[in-house]
Amino acid sequence: MTDFREYTMVFPKRLAEYVGFTEAEVRELCEKYQMDFEEARKWYDGYSFSRVTSVYNPHSVMEAVKNREFSNYWTQTETYETLKIYIEMNEDGLKEAIVQMLGGARIKISTITFQNDMTTIKTRDDVLTLLVHLGYLAYDMSDKTVHIPNEEIREEFVRVVTTGKHKEIAKLIRSSDALLDATLNLDEEKVAAAIEEAHKAGTAPAFYNNEQALRSVIRVAYISCVDEFLKIDELPSGHGYADVVFFPKKNSSMPLLLVELKWNKTEQGAIEQIKKRDYPQALKDYGGEILLVGINYDDKSKKHTCKLEKCN
Repeated sequence: MTDFREYTMVFPKRLAEYVGFTEAEVRELCEKYQMDFEEARKWYDGYSFSRVTSVYNPHSVMEAVKNREFSNYWTQTETYETLKIYIEMNEDGLKEAIVQMLGGARIKISTITFQNDMTTIKTRDDVLTLLVHLGYLAYDMSDKTVHIPNEEIREEFVRVVTTGKHKEIAKLIRSSDALLDATLNLDEEKVAAAIEEAHKAGTAPAFYNNEQALRSVIRVAYISCVDEFLKIDELPSGHGYADVVFFPKKNSSMPLLLVELKWNKTEQGAIEQIKKRDYPQALKDYGGEILLVGINYDDKSKKHTCKLEKCN
């Protein structure tokens, strides 16, 4: 028997509110120092526990307040090299998990096999659990998933994968920048080609067999949208659900991207479904420009095709 009790980032229990700043504390700081609370949330929020639903990185919040500027202050810590070492291990699909999380996905893991040290790492889940303990990932106990919590940490992951051994991910990120530009310029061939690259880099072929997998690839392909947009899967409208919607963030000049996906049909059919079901009507209060994006995947030819159209 022992009186020692363990509290971790996976199970902080009653100490959850002391992991970092609570939302109320950050809101008070922003009001006191006349800083944008929504920006603070984007940069430093993302950790949540059963007892406290929103916890902020305290070091970075204090640096932002001191400098009166929201930025990445995580790089001043000493764990960057640790992150680089562990994500380059690529234990049974770690690369694919990182790609999915960079695109905003949540990855289901098991924390049971983790040995509470930084040397006994045997599986992908061990690596991801370790990154939770180091603060690089947030863990949701309700569905046992991990995700990249905020913009600050996302920048760290991008920095690691673009300077490390994961050349495929670095290429994917560069391709995503080009994809967003091609989408905005209505270049349908370039959009289709970029999605092909995302398919090859981000999802194992064995799992690319349905529209859900196609949605996963689209999320990965538009990784760059995380900077400028808020992504919503299956936005409800009066006549169904729009597959993916990218809402421009506050003060962004980007158009809203309304994406419809098809499997073994046509990209034009995707655009026609958007119009037939009047998805833009569900966004009538948005007020800004809307760009319709129709994407089809042909299972026989293994090719993606795209149709782009501005909403009148």
